[in-house]
Amino acid sequence: MGQVTVFSGPERRRRWSNEERLWILAEAFAPGACVAEVCRRYDISSALIYTWRRKLREAHTEPASDHLPTPGFAAAVLIDEAEAAHPGLQPAIVIDLARGKRISIFDSASSALVASALKALR
Repeated sequence: MGQVTVFSGPERRRRWSNEERLWILAEAFAPGACVAEVCRRYDISSALIYTWRRKLREAHTEPASDHLPTPGFAAAVLIDEAEAAHPGLQPAIVIDLARGKRISIFDSASSALVASALKALR
């Protein structure tokens, strides 16, 4: 005759309400909090917390607007050296982004700083 093992106790797959999820997320990502400690306290995977956070961010992001201009080529304008009275005060590159944002890069910026700024735009 074979042996049968019966597992009793709470169901392993738990259902978390939206309020509980928000409470746990607020606790896990509070300043000075440790996500791993919060996960241990509630006996959940850290991947689950990050999944909840990603879904919450996706639910609260603005949809891409259709009226934004499509990317295209920018016109290059050459300025005579005589007209540039203060070359350190004017930006070397100006990047206009969607929704009226603008990034200015000056001649004095280091190449590492410019590279990190451009990587952040991706």
